Amino acid sequence: MADFKKDPEYNGYSSSPDEKHGGAPPYDDSDQLSLGRDISEWQSLGFWTRNGCTPESFKRRAGPTGNLNANMKPRHLHMIAIGGSIGAGLFVGSGSALSNGGPGALIIAFGIIGVMIFNVVYALGELAVMFPVSGGFYTYSTRFIDPSWGFAMGWNYVFQWAIVLPLELTVAGLTVEYWQAGVSVAVWITVFWFAIIFINIFGTLGYAEEEFWSSMLKLIAIVLFMIIGIVLCAGGGPAGGKYDSYWGAGTWYNPGAFANGFKGVCAVFVTAAFAFSGTELVGLAAAESANPAKSLPGAVKQVFWRITLFYILALFFVGLLVEHTDERLLGSGLSDSQASPFVIAAKDAGLIGFDSFMNVVILVSVISIGNSGVYGGSRTLTALAEQGYAPRFFAYIDKSGRPLFSTIFILAFSPIAYVSLSASGEVVFAWLLALSGLAALFTWGSICLAHIRFRRAWAYHGHTLDEIPFQAVFGVYGSWIGLLLIFLVLVAQFAVALYPLGGDPPSAEAFFQAYLALPVVLLFWAGGFLWKRAGWLRTPQINVDLNRRVVDWDRINGEKARVAAMPAWRRAMHVVF
Repeated sequence: MADFKKDPEYNGYSSSPDEKHGGAPPYDDSDQLSLGRDISEWQSLGFWTRNGCTPESFKRRAGPTGNLNANMKPRHLHMIAIGGSIGAGLFVGSGSALSNGGPGALIIAFGIIGVMIFNVVYALGELAVMFPVSGGFYTYSTRFIDPSWGFAMGWNYVFQWAIVLPLELTVAGLTVEYWQAGVSVAVWITVFWFAIIFINIFGTLGYAEEEFWSSMLKLIAIVLFMIIGIVLCAGGGPAGGKYDSYWGAGTWYNPGAFANGFKGVCAVFVTAAFAFSGTELVGLAAAESANPAKSLPGAVKQVFWRITLFYILALFFVGLLVEHTDERLLGSGLSDSQASPFVIAAKDAGLIGFDSFMNVVILVSVISIGNSGVYGGSRTLTALAEQGYAPRFFAYIDKSGRPLFSTIFILAFSPIAYVSLSASGEVVFAWLLALSGLAALFTWGSICLAHIRFRRAWAYHGHTLDEIPFQAVFGVYGSWIGLLLIFLVLVAQFAVALYPLGGDPPSAEAFFQAYLALPVVLLFWAGGFLWKRAGWLRTPQINVDLNRRVVDWDRINGEKARVAAMPAWRRAMHVVF
């Protein structure tokens, strides 16, 4: 029986597979050796070549395709998990959500989406630790659900991020207008476009470092906002200002906790989904970390704190400080930072400069999300090419570890941002938003379904849960809950699409602006079926051993024993930290 030892170049874990853990080694040795050679080759390059700053760095990496750099550190993954997707959806989109639904609807809708995301990310974490994926977790749909659906999810994810990029560039350009600089928005769009290009020159490390520091700023800003919110609600605002006497929860009584009743709650779901978009990137980024099996579980646990502390609590204070009838919230959408309830609360507080500080945070956030769009879209497109689902040249990876042509493809969508400056730009912006608004829900639903089908196939082939090194907290039941909530959100959005807020009569334009993602996904699925001629996978067809990570069971069992010996309160803390 082969004896697999820890490879110092790979930084992964392997052990002697025995009959209990699947018999023959499930993970191909050649993949580990190839990755080790690629990392050694990358480390032997000069500093500037490794970081993509020389002509030599643009040449094709030797060896098989698909091996991205594994130089992302645990601190990067933790910050991407906690603050990576906090952007315009939370800071700006929450304004229109507050106006449409009221503070009560904000908490309910974001709470429901939060429960869903919690289960999605844990399901993704379990799959990613078991099956290392280089560049695209859409492959779980291909492997455990239906190859045609995997094709649809891959291309849906690519175009979701390709469309988000020009949207975020537009928001960034309009955000600068808060200071009335007197410069055309087109100039700012160009500046931020080149800033994102500059970050991507440095590849994975550029993305990781930018996300680390921008996430740090976002988290600090939200914590400061909540601390100031407590002071303002207690009446500690500047004398003569809006919050110079006890404020409390008055906005929940006057004008009230809800606007537009149940339909208002339904209308907030799509904003909440957009705000959480990108949470799944931690699973994508894990493929480019030195040791995903060790660093990913810790990063996944941080999602709990992002949902409860940095979304729910922040929006609770927003609902306390800003009335949902405030006219400055009207028509805010996702493009006007002046309609951000965070900026409105800061301005009303009379704290000199705090509103500008929050606007700077919004600016950094939208650029961060644009950069995440390039990262997520390019890695998924590269994975599609490696699987034969996209033109082969997109599988090109250069010596610095960048998926070069995939990155250029996503960046090429940036000029769409200039369309928003024309007379009909607002209409174009609305349709682009319609394409990306619900796309994430299909991605999350596919992750949950893939996890459910993996667990079923895992049991069918005679494996036990003890063989899974990192398990989702609520197991397969959590994925069923996530899938059910996604279905309910889609139904709620369908109702709002048919019968818009404000009593407007139903119209085809309003419906497709709210529900355009569904026909697009179905079109991708039909294309994948015609191309691959593959349908729903039956349980016996699912191979749970192919490319499964071989883990160090001695280390894992030792860690489990250490946790089991802890007091109850420490075991509880271990679950969420």
